[in-house]
Amino acid sequence: GSAANGEKLQTLYMKPTGEKVRSILLAVFGGILTGSMACGFLAVQMVRLLTDSGSSGAASVMLAGMAAGAFMLGTGILGLGKLRRFKKYQKTLGKRTYCDLTKLAQAVGKPVKFVKKDLKKMIGKGWFTEGCFDGSETCLITSRETFCQYQEMEKALEEKKKQEESELSPEVKEVLEKGRNYLDRLRKSNDAIPGEEISAKIFKMEKIVDQIFQRAKAHPEIIPDLKRMMDYYLPMTVKLLEAYEDMDSQPVQGETIRSSKKEIEDTLDTLNDAFEKLLD
Repeated sequence: GSAANGEKLQTLYMKPTGEKVRSILLAVFGGILTGSMACGFLAVQMVRLLTDSGSSGAASVMLAGMAAGAFMLGTGILGLGKLRRFKKYQKTLGKRTYCDLTKLAQAVGKPVKFVKKDLKKMIGKGWFTEGCFDGSETCLITSRETFCQYQEMEKALEEKKKQEESELSPEVKEVLEKGRNYLDRLRKSNDAIPGEEISAKIFKMEKIVDQIFQRAKAHPEIIPDLKRMMDYYLPMTVKLLEAYEDMDSQPVQGETIRSSKKEIEDTLDTLNDAFEKLLD
């Protein structure tokens, strides 16, 4: 009954009590250490200023203590933030054992890319005892039973897709295969680029382009209308994202690089508008 289901749901989540205690202690002692070392540093500086004497070594020790305390404080605060998000993820899932990452992202007010990495870390720590993602990593699955059902459904859909594609002409198959390759490259670029704003633009593009190819598969007669997208827009998008990745990896982000990256981000908006019009 519902009681048994409730007990089963509880086993899908670990209670990270130790993590909570550790984070609280780090935050408390980090704050104390930072504060006491800051006071000590100020005292040493005051003595040196007033008496023109005092050890610079003592000041260095105080600064090192402040840095260590700040690190402990920051680590503790980040740990407590992760615990709060874990509770929000559970609340958003409710009685379900699967949830779209976009809904989880909305629940915690973070980008999808951040949430994906966040959940992977939690799964790695065992907080979701049976946690995993679907094949495209757009959905969190918290139960092995649900994952098995998902695999069976995926297998059935794959067989259906193969059957449908076997009935398509070679020209249509070629366009759809190219489309899948472009989508794969967009996803890889999105994973490689850390910026939240540009990631949102790429994610939007993935969704629109995927919808276009879904329509093309259902209505092959529109494929000639995709020629400009296939021959110009998508190849240009891939080149732009490759250039952005290269600039983003540079250790020094000068004005030229920042300006070029901004131009690419603006161009992605223009491309998304073009893809939306094509989808309409």
